[in-house]
Amino acid sequence: MFTWLLRRLFQACFVVLAMTIIVFIGVHVIGNPVDILISPEADQAERAKIIAEMGLDRPLWQQYAYFLGGALHGDLGRSFVFNEPALKLIGGRMPATLELAVTAVLMSMCFGIPLGLYAGLKPNGILGRVIMSGSILGFSLPSFWVGLMLIMTFAVQLGWLPSTGRGETAEILGVRWSFLTWDGLRHMAMPALNLSLYNISLVLRLTRAGVRETLPMDYIKFARAKGLSPARVIFVHVLKNIMIPVVTVLGLELGTTIAFAVVTESVFAWPGMGKLIIDSINVLDRPVIVAYLMMIVLIFITINLVVDILYTVLDPRVRLETKA
Repeated sequence: MFTWLLRRLFQACFVVLAMTIIVFIGVHVIGNPVDILISPEADQAERAKIIAEMGLDRPLWQQYAYFLGGALHGDLGRSFVFNEPALKLIGGRMPATLELAVTAVLMSMCFGIPLGLYAGLKPNGILGRVIMSGSILGFSLPSFWVGLMLIMTFAVQLGWLPSTGRGETAEILGVRWSFLTWDGLRHMAMPALNLSLYNISLVLRLTRAGVRETLPMDYIKFARAKGLSPARVIFVHVLKNIMIPVVTVLGLELGTTIAFAVVTESVFAWPGMGKLIIDSINVLDRPVIVAYLMMIVLIFITINLVVDILYTVLDPRVRLETKA
């Protein structure tokens, strides 16, 4: 197990190094921030001074070496616009995005697994068919349109929920969170629901397929023949065995939800990393863009590692393979 974990950590470090090269080169070949950040009325001497201060006068490989050296010390560069460390800017916005993404994933579990379980147990029932038909909407409807419809319905017409911002927050260990206050939860309700619709449909269909595949198996028939209650058969034998693909999808979707929360944050004016990256792209704030992309890469790799470790908890066969 320890050797396997070391191997996975080494692979993760290699992936991070490869992604730093790809991201850095990809971002630096697009556009010229000098044309946006420096006034056209500035003379050549002033332009050259600002370019030198930004480090844009160096060759690309030197800029990358400087970035990589700083990254090893926890410094991902300074924002051209805010003149602050890029990591500090992202860290200030990260709690808002994380709580929104985690809430959306939890909602997808709370709704998707029970609905998928019911649809799998009663596939020919009317409610089961309605559930599967409704899941198509989660895949088909664009999130920005759903967000606007939620605002029109629950904020404008009914007046039940606020449409923008995080609302009142509470502080824990120096970090402010919205889910700790009632006003913050009200502000989070619509964006979290909007962000979770696709994942609900995905988990629902995955759970339903797993149930339909597991029910005819011999060990389920044997469990029923032993006289176990239907609830024990479903929640112990069926649900436990279909949780591995569900955990895989939810783990990967957590990273995807964090990365692609940009649309939802823009629609609901949620002050997270997505809003920051959109503003940074508009002004070609390269340090912030690179730092954001690297943070997303690290989040994905960490989640994948956690999912792999959860495999060993959910499936004994994986534990045996890691010992071999």
